[in-house]
Amino acid sequence: MSDLRTIQYILRSQKLSYLAQKERSIPMSQALMTQEITRVEVEDFLYYQARLLDDRHFEEWIECFTEDAEYWMPAWDDNDELTQDPQSEISLIYYPNRAGLEDRIFRIRTERSSATSMPDPRTGHNITNVEILERRENEVDIRFNWTNYYYRYETTDNYFGTTFVTLDLSTGKPLFKKQRIILRNDFIHHIVDVYMV
Repeated sequence: MSDLRTIQYILRSQKLSYLAQKERSIPMSQALMTQEITRVEVEDFLYYQARLLDDRHFEEWIECFTEDAEYWMPAWDDNDELTQDPQSEISLIYYPNRAGLEDRIFRIRTERSSATSMPDPRTGHNITNVEILERRENEVDIRFNWTNYYYRYETTDNYFGTTFVTLDLSTGKPLFKKQRIILRNDFIHHIVDVYMV
C-alpha cells in the first residue's frame, strides 16, 4: 500500500468525522438534554449506528463511542457458558477503548490486515426488543436483540444475538460507553468483525 493511499485515508477520515459532527448528528430532544432519554430516542440512536454499519460509514460509526468505550464480545466455553473476563479468558472481539476500534477500521480501510474482507460484504442489521434497564446520572443501561444478514461470495449468512449497552448522556447526545455483545450462533464460517453484529 502506498503512502499516498494512507494519506488519502487519513484525510478522508478527518473529513467524515467533521461531517458526522456537523451534518449527520442526530437531533436530540430537550428531554435528553436533561438526561431523561426516552426509549424512542434510544431506538433512534441504535438505528442510526446500525445504518452507518450497513452503509459502511465506519468513521462516522466510531463517533458514536466515547474515548474510553469498552467493546466486548465474549466467547462460549466448552460448557456452553459465556466467558466472564476478557483479560484472562478468550473473547471473539475485545477492545478496551475506542482506539482499538479505530485501529480495526483503519485496517479494514487500508487492507492492512489478513482479516480484511475483500470484496466488501453487504450487511443488513435489524434491532428489536429494546429495553431500558437502569438509569443513573448521565448514563443509561439498555439491552436489545439484533439480527444481521451478511452477504458475500454469493452466500448469505445470518447472525443473531443480544447486546447490553451503557450509554453516556453527558454531552447531550447518546454515546456508547460500554458494549457487551452476545453472539448466539457462534459456529460461523468467517472471522467475526465489528460490522457483523
